[in-house]
Amino acid sequence: MFSTESFQQEYETDTIDLVIKKRCFSFLVPKSLDRFLDPENVFNNFPLWAKIWEPSVVLADHLASMPVNPKKRFLEIGSGLGLVGIVASSFGHKVTMTEYNHDALNFAKANAHINNCSNLEIMELDWNRPELEGTFDRIIGSEVIYMEKSFYPILRLFRTYLKEDGEILLAERPRRSSIEFFRQMSERFNVRAQKKIIRNGSDEIRVMMCRMTFKRI
Repeated sequence: MFSTESFQQEYETDTIDLVIKKRCFSFLVPKSLDRFLDPENVFNNFPLWAKIWEPSVVLADHLASMPVNPKKRFLEIGSGLGLVGIVASSFGHKVTMTEYNHDALNFAKANAHINNCSNLEIMELDWNRPELEGTFDRIIGSEVIYMEKSFYPILRLFRTYLKEDGEILLAERPRRSSIEFFRQMSERFNVRAQKKIIRNGSDEIRVMMCRMTFKRI
């Protein structure tokens, strides 16, 4: 069971405030990444979960705009700090939010708590040894496609947990790995991509919002 006191004793945090569809959210983030880094190799298991990524904001905003059907179940993979699942749950969607990293799960639970998401289910999920029960109407994720070695485990998750008439929604930066992932997935899924652009001062950040459904044989 989550304990606010234990969390505050274990982690030093900063707070990031966001507004999605005129609703205010606050997210705890690590004050420093040092404790999560491998001093021998900082790129080994780098804590990508510890940042709020622009594609997560894009996906959260999209889900906040979708009509709510209380019978539809959403599975979020690679939830990180919990932004997407928390926003979706706050707007009425039924979400199971999953992560594998222990610290990320703690931050996700803390952020769900401070945003009053009592109906949000948060679970551990190892992509290589998944143990969830049931199937879902939508599988969602943002910034989860980084390494080719994860392509097959993610595909297996889709095959195992997506209903036959379900939909996958992924928001990703257009990197070589993400483009190759969607190319490979197009052999098994109908893939529709939409480009989104976020402006941060003079910078333009491009995000791909991809919808995927099983191909009918």
